Amino acid sequence: MNAVVNFDGDGAIPPTLRLSNSDLTVGRSNTRRGRLDSMNRIQLLDHSGTPSTQSTRSLNPKPAGKSSVEHSFFVPLHYEPNYAYPLLVWLHGPGESHSALKQVMPHVSMRNYVGVAPNWLPDDDGDVLSTDRKADQDQHRIIDTMYRVNECVAMASKRFNIAAHRVFLAGFDQGGTMALRLGLAAPSLFAGASSMGGPVPTGLNPLANVIEARQLPMMIAHGRHSSCYPVSRICDELRLFHVAGLSLNLRQYPCGHELTTQMLSDLDVWMMQIVTGVDSTSNASVPFDDRN
Repeated sequence: MNAVVNFDGDGAIPPTLRLSNSDLTVGRSNTRRGRLDSMNRIQLLDHSGTPSTQSTRSLNPKPAGKSSVEHSFFVPLHYEPNYAYPLLVWLHGPGESHSALKQVMPHVSMRNYVGVAPNWLPDDDGDVLSTDRKADQDQHRIIDTMYRVNECVAMASKRFNIAAHRVFLAGFDQGGTMALRLGLAAPSLFAGASSMGGPVPTGLNPLANVIEARQLPMMIAHGRHSSCYPVSRICDELRLFHVAGLSLNLRQYPCGHELTTQMLSDLDVWMMQIVTGVDSTSNASVPFDDRN
């Protein structure tokens, strides 16, 4: 089962804070889960229109002339040029590259989105970092990643029919933390921001635009048994979100620090609810298990 917390700035504090459990539910939509170890064949193109085979690990905050941001596109099955698609911008985790998009998108949806992934540079130490260091990203990296995201959105909009008001940010580990940070920094540019296993950003005042950020839907997918992103950290973040009046969909999964197919399937459901304005899930209240 996947524990789910939904709340907004006007709702009750979630049951992790020892209050009402009316907002805590278990999703029944789909029970499949697993690691991303078996991938489907998809359409993956780099900026030249050929299959992407390599990545660039250098930072280039102000490239001259034509964009030099290495990236991958995902083209939805039976692409319809007369339909304005939502765009999913995926930020990969440490040790990966933009080509991780070909592993991710088939488990999100083969039809619902155009996908794009910039090559960005998470901290080289990757998974060995503490939770605090994962969340405390440096200013140069933040500015550079925002540039790369903006470039990828612009390139996708030129190449495909993209609904400008339906651009989503998501990522795994440090990529998820960066997705939340960029969404909070420029909430008017994005329809939502989601982190898969990455903590809420700290340092450099990520809530500087808190008034505008209250309109930004956010989702966090958390592995209950994660040693680098413990439940105690989630509880602290829920308090922060409640006090700041932010909206959050928190989903907890019976796994460690990993990206599962169930997380990606739930990401699709969450984004489609925002796109259509229809809640397609049926949930039932259950107690929240705050044990690791």
